[in-house]
Amino acid sequence: MPIQNFDGNTFVAFIDISGFKSLMLNRVKAITALRQFYQTGFDLIIEQENNSVKVEGFFISDCAVLFVRNAVNNYNIALEKLLNIIEKLNRKMLECDLMLTTSVCYGYLNYEGKFEISGTEKNQIFGDAYVEAFLDNEVGKPKLKPGECRIISNNLPESVSQSLSSNIIFDRIRKKSKYFYFYWMVNTATDIDDFTQRYNDGYNLQYRGMLEALKNRQ
Repeated sequence: MPIQNFDGNTFVAFIDISGFKSLMLNRVKAITALRQFYQTGFDLIIEQENNSVKVEGFFISDCAVLFVRNAVNNYNIALEKLLNIIEKLNRKMLECDLMLTTSVCYGYLNYEGKFEISGTEKNQIFGDAYVEAFLDNEVGKPKLKPGECRIISNNLPESVSQSLSSNIIFDRIRKKSKYFYFYWMVNTATDIDDFTQRYNDGYNLQYRGMLEALKNRQ
């Protein structure tokens, strides 16, 4: 079903496939990746279509923009639903050997459905939340690593900020600088430190591998 127009404050997630430019060098792999990405996202959104507080969104190229309808006055529920979709999408993409990066922001969003002029169809989307989520995913510092999901702490509703800081509801979230990082890849909060160590070790190995390759060419 088409997305109904939206105008107001909400949580917005900008999601990107890591390394898609490299995937595009192989046409078959790129098309397969997009099909899996789109279909999984569509299925997850349809599953909760009848809920009053629900996640909606659209997919374009190697990116997805998700937002929550009826988030105001349902802040914690809204964020929890969005993070649940993000987790399921990430886990499903891992089965396809694909990793995602995700930035989440709370703020104003305006979405207007399809309008047409001669020979052209267009969807209009703008707002601070969309822009902030997009920019954080693209040029935010520190740069998002493959698989990471983080929430920009600026402008969060007070009840959400308190819940995130105290881990009352979101126990797999940790504060780092101006972000809250969501560890969707672990099952319990006690697994976060172990995962972080193993992830950092694996991430650093690529540079060690480059160094060894360069040395071996001398």
